[in-house]
Amino acid sequence: MNPLPAPPAWPGRWRLPGAGVASKLIRARALQAIQAGAVLPAVALALLLAAVFVQQPRALSYFGIDLLLNLAIPVMFATLAQLMFLAVSDLDLSIGPFVSLVACIGATLLPQQPALGLLALAMAVGVYALAGALIEARQLPSIVVTLGLSFVWLGSAVLLLPTPGGSAPEWLRAAMLWRTPWLPMPIWMALAAALAGHLLITRSAFGTLVRGLGGNPGAIARAGWRLARMRAGVYAIAGLFGVCAGLTLVGQATSADANIAARYTLVSIAAAILGGAQLAGGKVAPVGAVIGALTVTLAASFLTFLNVAPDWQLGMQGLILVAVLALRAVIDVAGGQR
Repeated sequence: MNPLPAPPAWPGRWRLPGAGVASKLIRARALQAIQAGAVLPAVALALLLAAVFVQQPRALSYFGIDLLLNLAIPVMFATLAQLMFLAVSDLDLSIGPFVSLVACIGATLLPQQPALGLLALAMAVGVYALAGALIEARQLPSIVVTLGLSFVWLGSAVLLLPTPGGSAPEWLRAAMLWRTPWLPMPIWMALAAALAGHLLITRSAFGTLVRGLGGNPGAIARAGWRLARMRAGVYAIAGLFGVCAGLTLVGQATSADANIAARYTLVSIAAAILGGAQLAGGKVAPVGAVIGALTVTLAASFLTFLNVAPDWQLGMQGLILVAVLALRAVIDVAGGQR
């Protein structure tokens, strides 16, 4: 009887057939998850939180986390507003002045004349919608139109509230001071904002059309959809998110100023891109954008705990964002080369 053949000699360490393909597939899926948007800002947020808790252990509490992330609530809504523009490959340079105008309306008209205040907010959202329709109908660059809108919003805010002041409605102040059960309000608001953005932009039929408008508008037009109407709807929804940002901001500050949210324009762009959005192609990540807004807000608190002078904080905060965005660029390049 012939002896049984010896098993084949595997070079190097023992590996099952197909193990190399499986490992490459696992690495590719992991890279896709990182590129999807939520992983990288979540890691950055976790590292910042860990650094803050090391510097200030007492911050690891209900009230500590509430104080750390409370200012992120209006930033989250402003970032979602910017995300709507990015979803159609546009860019809004007026979201900061718009949030300031909403805050001024909330501190002047809403407490004394609620009906007039609501009408003013509705008109502001309507102007946003008209701007979107005009951009699509005349093929105008969104940067130029929204830059012009920023002066409209700023001028209206100055006319409404020439000097800092006003007073937020009592119900709005009480809502922003409410101590939510189990988790601080910023966490609940972040979960709600992320879920709303995910369902609206990623899971709904409307969101699919919006992303198609940003990635391939010709195909959407050939399918019979009216692009001007769609873009107007996108701008109106962005305006609603901006209204939420302005009202939550004035509820926290209890008063307003024509420049109270001037920095939100650049912050919202940075948070959205940090969360995985791209400036063209209709590629956005709502969950990542919300986490990015939390990360951007927490970076300022972290620098304060490090006793960094206020004059240096903006520069240091920018360096943190540049480092994280550079890491995202490296991941995107690696994903393209795999």
